[in-house]
Formats: sequence, structure tokens, C-alpha cells
Amino acid sequence: MNLHGFWSDVRKYKTLLLMLTPGVLFIFLFAYVPMAGIVLAFKQFNFDGGVFGSPWNGLDNFRFLFESGDAWRVTRNTALYNIAFIVVNNVVQIFAAILLFEVGGKWFRKLTQTVFFLPYFISWVVVGAIAFNLFSYDFGFINAMLTKLGMEPIDIYNTPAYWPFILIIVSTWKAFGYGTIMYLATITSIDTEMYEAAEIDGANVFQRILKITVPNLYPTMIILVLLAIGNIFRGDFGMFYNMIGNNGLLFSNTDVIDTFVFRLLMSSNEIGMSAAAGFYQSLLGFVTIMIANYAVRKYDKDRALF
Repeated sequence: MNLHGFWSDVRKYKTLLLMLTPGVLFIFLFAYVPMAGIVLAFKQFNFDGGVFGSPWNGLDNFRFLFESGDAWRVTRNTALYNIAFIVVNNVVQIFAAILLFEVGGKWFRKLTQTVFFLPYFISWVVVGAIAFNLFSYDFGFINAMLTKLGMEPIDIYNTPAYWPFILIIVSTWKAFGYGTIMYLATITSIDTEMYEAAEIDGANVFQRILKITVPNLYPTMIILVLLAIGNIFRGDFGMFYNMIGNNGLLFSNTDVIDTFVFRLLMSSNEIGMSAAAGFYQSLLGFVTIMIANYAVRKYDKDRALF
């Protein structure tokens, strides 16, 4: 290695390296340093021994996780919810981005982007409070309207079947603005000469969308989907916990790995078992992203993450 060339590059790009330093430190401190705690998944943790001094117990923590019968349920729920979020969110966001590009004028587009983006900044705590005031059996807005119309109120918080639809709708609403702007930025970067040439050749608006806009969205869509697939076994704890809380009647349809690990830690104080569940979750995510990236590389290696 040429050290002279290395230090020359450091001096040359010192401003960019300084700008990069906070992000590198953040990732190192909060992503790489905590990896040492993975040993807790294979230990019987006690406070006297600490993380590295506690006795090893092999795979006993994992055995408890799978023998409890909850591993399959929370894994299934986490994967299915995230698949639904990926599919629905991307379809809705792409449709909205194309609609804004084709229909909206410059000022209308800017105003709409701002309005769409507002839900992204609303805390899940606030969203959970809004949901409770909508769906509460005793004084929720929906049941109040049904009662005034002479209909029977719906006990939403005691009926698990409603919640997959509610959570998908809430997730779509929350992420709608962010994803739409991502796709709209890609559409606006497409060479306008392509649209002009297609219009001269007699292509209508739908043909231009299908033949020009959608194909040019593929690279952005693939990257966003790949990044989302990496978290397919990682539920949004803020959403699930603030929407569901500790309502055990809904756990069959709403419990995900993140909420399960949290309750396991809070109720049993078994740090080793909680660490085992977290390690299981991370391993599933790693395997999934490797398989997905391999599939994309087989199709088009230029669009893969690595």
C-alpha cells in the first residue's frame, strides 16, 4: 500500500472525510460495538458475571424460544406484514408519483408533496392515540357514527381479524409521502426528450407511462425493495406497540418478533432468551437479504446492492 498516496488523498478530501465522520461514528457505536452482546444468546445471564462473565448454556435459550410455540407465530406475522407493506406501499407510492407528474402543475405538485409528507413526521404515539379515538368501543368516532345511524357498534379492539387491514392502511398512510417523493424525484429526472419523441410518434399518456416512466422506475424500485427486504423480519416496534399495546386478544394476528422480544424481556427478565430471539431475527434478515440480492444479481447485476 502506498502510504504517501493515501495521506495525499486524505489531505485532498479532508472536508468530505470530516463530513463523513459523524455518520461513521454513529454506525460504529450503535451497530458494530453492540454486536459483542450477541454472546448473551448463548449464556445464562446474571448481573454478577455481566455480559462476558456469565456462564455459557449452549442453545438452551433458543430451545425455550422454539418450544414455547411462539416463534413460528411471530415469525409468520412479521414476514407477512412486511411483505404486505412492501407491496402495497410501493404500488400506491408509484401510482401517486405518476399521477402527480402527469396531472399536477408545478405549484400544485409542491403543495401536494408537502401535505403528503406531513404524516411521516407524526409520532407513532400520536398515531396510536388517533387510532384509539377512532376505534374505541365506548367513545370512538366510528362507533359513535354507527350508533347515530342506528347500527350496532363494532368491538374493533377485541376482534383480531380487523387489525391486518388497519395496520396496512396506517402503514401506507404514514409512509405515503416519503415514498411518493422518492419516486417523483426519479420521474422528474427522466429525459424529457423521450416523452417528446413518444408523443410525436403518437403514443398516448398511458403508453408513455407504461413504456417510458415505469421502466425507468425499475432501478429505484429494486433498491428500495431490496432495502426493505433486509428488514422483512424486523417489525416496526413503534407502530405495533403503540397501535396494539399489551392487548393479548390481538396477539394472534398482530404480534411480531420485536414486540414479542420486548414483552419477554419485561415480563421474565430473561436477557439471554431475549438476546436469542433478537439473534434469530437478525439471522433471518441476513439470509433473506443475501438471497434477494443474489436473485437480483442473476437478473441484472448492475441493479444489485453488492
